[in-house]
Parts: sequence; structure tokens; C-alpha cells
Amino acid sequence: MSEFATDYSLAELLICANAAAYDNDGEILVTGIGVLPRIAASLAMKTSNTDIMMTDSEAWLLSEPNPVGNRPDDFIQQNETWMGFSRIFDNVWSGCRHITGGPTQMDRFGQSNISCLGGTYQQPKVQMLGARGFPGNSISHANSFLIPSHNTRVFVEGECDMVCTIGYNPARLPKGHQLSDVDLRMVLTNLCVMDFGGPDYQMRVVSLHPGVTIDEVIENTGFELCIPDIIPETVAPTEAQLAVVAQLDPHNLRSRQLKDDPPGVRS
Repeated sequence: MSEFATDYSLAELLICANAAAYDNDGEILVTGIGVLPRIAASLAMKTSNTDIMMTDSEAWLLSEPNPVGNRPDDFIQQNETWMGFSRIFDNVWSGCRHITGGPTQMDRFGQSNISCLGGTYQQPKVQMLGARGFPGNSISHANSFLIPSHNTRVFVEGECDMVCTIGYNPARLPKGHQLSDVDLRMVLTNLCVMDFGGPDYQMRVVSLHPGVTIDEVIENTGFELCIPDIIPETVAPTEAQLAVVAQLDPHNLRSRQLKDDPPGVRS
């Protein structure tokens, strides 16, 4: 067994923690939206769950995950089979997919927003991406989330300014659905790892990153969290994992994803 690393960045800690979200998924299509989630999905495919299916973000299913960033001229993509939109949607609607996305807001129900902020729906103060595929993704299959800045502007006190995803909100369940149909898995932030394992699907703190206190998490969350009596520290990356991450991210794009690229262990 590879030894745990002692020198790693917070980005690398989040990558390895995110990769663990796929450990028990088996043969399933995985999509990481953004640099860190993309590396995390690839890490899982290379190490803890080799049954993972992954596309090149266009129309090919890969035998080996592509590294992020520019690739050398002699790079050969390891295509396994074609996987166009029709096959992607077959996976989505059958539930055989798990994504990690990065919402701008999340509320106590796990409902997320990537569309607009403030004002009214007709005239928001800030217009963002729009709901895009979030509604169908959240209803159809497993979703995890990576949020790089844990604060009360993201984890809001009331509902999201626009609800783009299903969550554990009885008032918004679509006709014919029940709360047990919702599959929200892991929420990773720069402070901690959370899930929805509290009473009545309450968001629960699963682990604290090294040097982070539970008071800091509570202070930066706009709603009440489930706080276990004992909260472990987020598991450090292993040296073997970091070696794979370096191969998947040869240009070290991971170091640019969190402000000032903080260390994984706070001083």
C-alpha cells in the first residue's frame, strides 16, 4: 500500500477526495465538469474504479483518460468505441452516470443554481450560464459537487435564487417522484467534505480538511448542518495517487484552480 503524502496542495486533496466518490459505482459513465473534477474522475478510472467509462467530451469513449491541457503533437487518444449524443442520453436517462459539477449557489435541500443571481428571473442582477443540463442530470442520475470557496454567498440561507437542480425539497418534487429517488452524493469544498446523510437528508459534515475547525464551517454556511459527534480529518492523498495526478495534469493546471494554490495542510 502506498504511503500517505505529507506535502500536497489543497487542490490535490480535493481531487483525491472527489475521486473517492466513484469508488463503488462500478461500470458507469463519469463526467467531471471543470479541471479538478475532470482530474478526479480520471484518477478514479486509473486507480480505484477501473470500470469507469469516460468520454473525450465529444463522441468517443476512452480506454485511457485524456490528460488535461495541451497535448503533444504525437499524442494518440485511446478511443474504445463511439459514444455520440444518443448513447450519452441512454446512459443519462437510465441512471448509469455520475457527474461532479460546480454550482454557484446551493441551499439546504441540495438544490443548486448556475443560472442567475439576484433580482427577478425576468431581470436578474447577474446572468450566468442558464440551467443547461442540470435539471435533467439531477433528476436522472447521481450528482456530486465541488465548490472551491465555502461561504454564505454560495451556501445560502434560503432557497437558491434560481433552482436549477432537484434536491431533497418535498415542496418541489416532480409529480410521481419521492425523496428517495433523489441521488445527491458528495459536496466537496475548500473547508470540508459533506453529504446528505443527516436526518431527513440534512447536509452533514463528513470530514474536515487539515487545520479547519467545525466552527469555521458553521460560520460560512447559511443554514444548519448535521454535525456528528466525531468528525474525522479528510484522508490525505497517497504518493501513488499524486504520481497519477501529475501524469493526468502535466501542465499543473490544478495549481491555478484555487486562489494562491494553498497547501493541503494548513499551518
